[in-house]
Amino acid sequence: MAAPDLAWQPSLLDAPALELDRGFGELRRRELAEGAWVDHAPGWCRGADTLFARLLEETPWSGREVRMYERVVPEPRLTHRWRLDDGPAPPGELREMAGVLSERYGVAFTQVGVNLYRDGADSVAWHGDRVARELPEAVVALVSLGAARPFRLRPTGGGLSLGYLPGPGDLLVMGGSCQRTWQHAVPKTRAAPPRISIQFRHAYPR
Repeated sequence: MAAPDLAWQPSLLDAPALELDRGFGELRRRELAEGAWVDHAPGWCRGADTLFARLLEETPWSGREVRMYERVVPEPRLTHRWRLDDGPAPPGELREMAGVLSERYGVAFTQVGVNLYRDGADSVAWHGDRVARELPEAVVALVSLGAARPFRLRPTGGGLSLGYLPGPGDLLVMGGSCQRTWQHAVPKTRAAPPRISIQFRHAYPR
């Protein structure tokens, strides 16, 4: 699929090249119930706008279809995934992120994916990551590029939700039992500029 033609305005204050906070100086952890936790590091990645533009232009985006009740409907976002241990390599910036995050969290990330939310109508419903749900503990790291969009979490059995509003370059990491005992979502919103979410996952126990 050709690069989507989206209205997007980069920040004049962002760094021209990728700079990662390797010391994780701004990181704060939030302990959740049942052994789950979430780390948030605002501005962990500088140069987020430059990376956004590159991924928007160069990623081979695709739109998947999902079954909803008795209909097959387009998934409300565009996606792409790379293996980190086999196959075509992702862009170097994503490999660099994976290396820094692997060292921090003690896991070997095996997959990096990107989701493109083109506008406020694009979203992802409540879920826990499928592969990570099969592990006693899992680490899923997310880096946000582009517009800030609400990111919600709630207990898997239902209950009060909590939220973050990750902006360009922010890092969110879900760990412990989070994929088994909590769900997360990016809800629809009335209007929003485009956003790219980068996700790092591992298929094997820590």
